[in-house]
Order: sequence, then structure tokens, then C-alpha cells
Amino acid sequence: MLEGSFILLRQLGSIDLAPGEQVRFSIDAYRGFRYVSVRRYIETDGFSGATRDGITLTPEIVRALAARLATLPDDPQQVVPGTLGKFAKRPGVCVVARVGDFKGKRGLDLRQWQEETGWTKKGIWLPMAHWHELKELFRVARAAV
Repeated sequence: MLEGSFILLRQLGSIDLAPGEQVRFSIDAYRGFRYVSVRRYIETDGFSGATRDGITLTPEIVRALAARLATLPDDPQQVVPGTLGKFAKRPGVCVVARVGDFKGKRGLDLRQWQEETGWTKKGIWLPMAHWHELKELFRVARAAV
């Protein structure tokens, strides 16, 4: 493997979003650091693999975010939209977790914010229709890191 490549260390689980589409949680290593990756994968006739939709989270972010999600109601209808937290990733970069609506559906948005430029393209929107699975996968990720 190249020094600048991600190395998959462990699959934690996945959520099926639609036929041929899923979100996978895994522990990866990059340049000697471990991350939890949350990434969308697709499988079509022309392509099979990871998409650009996704984000890497440090163990500290996973611990803090999993603890925050655990305090929220189990019923996704009772989760109030808004920012759940802003978590430092490295100097000048953080991950913002928000519950909000997109195309008429509520979801959990994990998006990277850079102080100099604002929102980046790095992030993923996870539908609240899979709320129980999301909370469980973050619990599993917290225990794994």
C-alpha cells in the first residue's frame, strides 16, 4: 500500500438505503492515524464501490458524537432539528453534526467545516428513516475505537 492510501482495518456495519446503495461504517488507517469512515457505496451495472459521499471521523469525534446521539430520543419524529455539535478534527477543521431536512426528508448531516473557506464537500447525509441503525452503528464505532 502507498503511504498516502487508506487501509481498511475493520468493517463495523452497514445500512441499506436502497437496492444497490448502502452506507458503510469502518475503521481505516491513513498515514498512521486511525479513523472511522462513514461512506456511501453503490453497485450498478457500470460501477461498484465507494462514492465521494462520506466523511472520516477521529476517535475523539466518534466518542463525543456517539454520546450525544445516545441522549436523543429513540423516536426519530421526536428529534428536534438543529446543530448537535461542532467537533474539532484538526487545527482549522471541524465536523458539524446537524439534524435537518433535505428534499422533504429529515436526516443527520455530518459535514466538514474549514475556518478559512467554510463548508467543504466532505460529508454525508444519513436519513432518519434509519435512526435506530445509525445510533447503534455509532455505539459500535465508539466501542471499537
